[in-house]
Amino acid sequence: MNFARDVVEAAPPERLALVALARDGSRREWRMGEIADRARTLAAELDRLGAGRGDVVLTLLGNRPEWVLTMVACFRQGCVVLPCTEQLRPRDLGLRLAVTQPRLVVCDERNADVLAAAGWSGATLWVPWDRLPDRPAPAPAELAPDDPCVVSFTSGTAGEPKAVLHGQRYLPGQRLQAERWLDARPGELVWCTAASGWSKSARNAFIAPWLCNAAALLHDARFDPHERLELLERERVAVLCMAPTEYRVIAKRAEPRATPRLRGLVAAGEALDPAVLDRWHDATGLWIRDGYGQTETGQLTGMPLEERARPGSMGRPLAGIALDVVDGELVLDPATDPTFFLRYLGEDPPAGLWHTGDRVHADDDGFLYFEGRSDDVIVSAGYRIGPFEVESVLTSHPAVAEAAVVAAPDEERGTVVRAVVVLRAGHAPSTKLARELQEHVKAETAPYKYPRIVEFAAELPRTPSGKVRRAALRGGA
Repeated sequence: MNFARDVVEAAPPERLALVALARDGSRREWRMGEIADRARTLAAELDRLGAGRGDVVLTLLGNRPEWVLTMVACFRQGCVVLPCTEQLRPRDLGLRLAVTQPRLVVCDERNADVLAAAGWSGATLWVPWDRLPDRPAPAPAELAPDDPCVVSFTSGTAGEPKAVLHGQRYLPGQRLQAERWLDARPGELVWCTAASGWSKSARNAFIAPWLCNAAALLHDARFDPHERLELLERERVAVLCMAPTEYRVIAKRAEPRATPRLRGLVAAGEALDPAVLDRWHDATGLWIRDGYGQTETGQLTGMPLEERARPGSMGRPLAGIALDVVDGELVLDPATDPTFFLRYLGEDPPAGLWHTGDRVHADDDGFLYFEGRSDDVIVSAGYRIGPFEVESVLTSHPAVAEAAVVAAPDEERGTVVRAVVVLRAGHAPSTKLARELQEHVKAETAPYKYPRIVEFAAELPRTPSGKVRRAALRGGA
């Protein structure tokens, strides 16, 4: 198998591949033939710089065509590509360099200081590059399903990030979620807003759309809720894949609206509260369809295309994927997952069933509901309390923009619920407001779940991928 040869080079050359929107406001369309030609040229340059089959190539780029071209060139030659987000700081980047020992770094010039501070002194191909020399490219590598392909790092919510190594099967394996969850269709434009460097971006920014003969939108700019809505309409996007946080921010700060082509909304990473789902549905007539996966597993569940979304549910297992709930934990049979990883770098391949570490429950129809990480569940006076439910209730209060719930030690109860709250504009922290939030939770859910400790913060600590760092909150950071 070879994704570059079998998907990119085999596509009709005139088919639209990318719509690229740059930070300077410029816009450019790329056809599949041009992607194939440029990737071949870049493959020759990688070969000249000593990066070959099995070598790691680290990318430190934004959501721009050069990132896509580098990925395709690596797929073509059998290099192992490690896409990194530009949000990484020197310590983060230094960890990745030390663990993967890349042969080459492809870096945007705007990230030169971070790369230098991380201690990199090896070969670097700088972007934007001048016209690359026109030299013959090596033949595409003949690759087996278990040959290494992509390295992604876990988000590090409970410790140092780990390097997840995926095989070549990861690329064609995306067809399952591309068709049954993302729902990319021929001739349409799909926009996955995740920054380059995150596993959802690597699979949905262009790989999944191309497998379905759709085109992809790249937007190399910071998130702005009003601009995002304008671009959805102007570019006639058909399918939008965003982080739950982005859906929340747009719902609260802008005015979601229907656009001429928009027919699909998907989200993954954390559950969306019912108020946000209702807000988008009222505005667009569409339900945001949640899904679930891990860096190690790829996409495992999704809200079925033919059914109405159920608030709080991450859907059912995708076709053929065997999931079970064992003692409250989601467990996977890896043999049924076409995108299951090979191993963590430096470790043996995983054996047996895969324990996700995520606590879920299923309803009578088989829809799964995320409750929290196994180490995030709060046990207070014998009660087991999932943090998301409390957070969902807190964010339904008009004064609350965001909330995170963790356990705090207590002499009598073992632990109690502690809430860290970010207030919306126009509201100020006070003892009175803290009591009001406690009573709000008591009124909306089982009283034993209410936060006995309420603290206010300007922002929540997050990983570079946007997930709340609960370990930092438990430590009082």
